Amino acid sequence: MIALYILLFLILATLLISYITFRMAFYATRKPDKTDISLPLGDIYEVYHDQMVAFIHECRAMNWEPVEIRSHDGLRLTGKYYEYAPGAPIELMFHGYRGKAERDLSGGVQRCFQLGRSALLVDQRACGDSEGHVITFGIKESRDCHDWVDFMIQKFGPDVKIILTGISMGASTVMIAAGSELPSNVVGVLADCGFTSAKAIIQKVAKTMGFPPKLSYPFLRLGGLLYGGFDPDKDSSVAAMARCKLPVIFFHGEADDFVPCDMSRENYAACAGPKALITIPGAGHGLSYLADPDHYLETLAQFTREQYGIPCEVKHPHEATF
Repeated sequence: MIALYILLFLILATLLISYITFRMAFYATRKPDKTDISLPLGDIYEVYHDQMVAFIHECRAMNWEPVEIRSHDGLRLTGKYYEYAPGAPIELMFHGYRGKAERDLSGGVQRCFQLGRSALLVDQRACGDSEGHVITFGIKESRDCHDWVDFMIQKFGPDVKIILTGISMGASTVMIAAGSELPSNVVGVLADCGFTSAKAIIQKVAKTMGFPPKLSYPFLRLGGLLYGGFDPDKDSSVAAMARCKLPVIFFHGEADDFVPCDMSRENYAACAGPKALITIPGAGHGLSYLADPDHYLETLAQFTREQYGIPCEVKHPHEATF
């Protein structure tokens, strides 16, 4: 009888710990933003806050079109479309973990315009104005990426050229999507500071927080399975890159202490398609473009010409019609 009580206690404790870790890592409660402009916090970002605010104000002043789709599992997902010119290539852009499109991707609109591209910024599931409460580290988000691609082809026509772009978790979203069959309209991928797998980044963060990574991850995975309806181990960026035949350009800051730069090196090494890896000295997490915009733009333009098969020259900001 005592053994039965012990077993019951262990089961209940496992379920409770799994639920707590699920809430910490995967569950999102979308609350109204009390500030006019949301900015990433931390010393590495503060030096760029003025530039980030300027990007956001510029995007708010531009002409944009609200768009939305229904995901494969019925969630309303929202986005904003910024048109550089009719028929221009379009970057489909995904933000990072617990982020939102305006905060993480506003600078991407200006970057796209300087390269002669339009931009479609989306709020990933459970973030921003999109529905949902579970963040799945790219597993279900990669399916959403496919849904967005289908929407774009229907909206912009069968000749539209699409570039999948993501930063941080958004990079993992597009990398996993690129590991499965996509329409020929998708000509390439831009992955900025993406992690190799949910397991790898969760264990890294757990260690940083003082939790034993190998002991805590099984509870997190069980929480995802039981309470989130997904398996964090179902796929990964590094595994998807081994299946990817699309051209992929990887960017990563060498001073990134959240997603280590070595993770992009691993993704790059695994990638089976045409590829380039650009690391930016001194750049923290998600800050490669802000730290060295000229190098970012020039290398991206060159890769676009050589691998996407799209004419591309860097335009001066005053020529990009923000």
